Amino acid sequence: MGKLDGKTAVITGGSSGIGLETAKKFVAEGAFVFITGRREEELAKAKAEIGANVSTVRGDIADLADLDRLWTQVKEERGSVDIIVANAGIAAAARLPEATPEHFDKVFAINARGTFFTVQKAVPLLNDGGAIVLVSGLAHQLGWADFTAYSASKAAVRSYARSWAAEFKDRGIRVNTISPGPVDTPILDGLAASSSPADQEALRAGLAAGVPMGRLGRPEEIAASVLYLATDDSGYLTGADLPVDGGATQL
Repeated sequence: MGKLDGKTAVITGGSSGIGLETAKKFVAEGAFVFITGRREEELAKAKAEIGANVSTVRGDIADLADLDRLWTQVKEERGSVDIIVANAGIAAAARLPEATPEHFDKVFAINARGTFFTVQKAVPLLNDGGAIVLVSGLAHQLGWADFTAYSASKAAVRSYARSWAAEFKDRGIRVNTISPGPVDTPILDGLAASSSPADQEALRAGLAAGVPMGRLGRPEEIAASVLYLATDDSGYLTGADLPVDGGATQL
């Protein structure tokens, strides 16, 4: 028997990186999984990679109409949901003097607003005894130059977990955050000084140098921790933050 036999899960940002690896682990443990993403081609590739027991929904969590379509499809295909992994987000840098209102609004629209309404719109379908895992990040604990808006948006996500854990405790719904450190996913390429392989490698090396374990995390390592928070293995844990960052915020 799998740890998620008979469960229905929704994973936003599930077409690559941490979200895709999480979907694979959930399906391997018996769950039926919905994954979302903004690019249809990437969703199709992810679905083929996962194999069985997966449905895709194209959409942007910053778009409330897309979120409505997501939860309508979940209701029509499965009726309810047991696990929500709010993983979709962006990392964008801007020094304070150069940060524009457009930069701030985009970061908060996806990371903070999008996560908020992803969960709010799911509430009518969310089964008692369920689990919500919000993907935050180490930036909410550290001062990280050039990433003011990003860090603040991830702090908002961390705050949601505390508030929602209190709100849903009488229904037996647990809410926790996971805060990954630097993880080797395609999102890092967008942070490099240019798209050249040399700049991308330099960025990865620089990030790894700041991690006590001396390396970047792997998506499957973060996914394993998400699985833990989604199952009864973490049944006495709610409102908590799980740092999976190679010791970056602890040492």
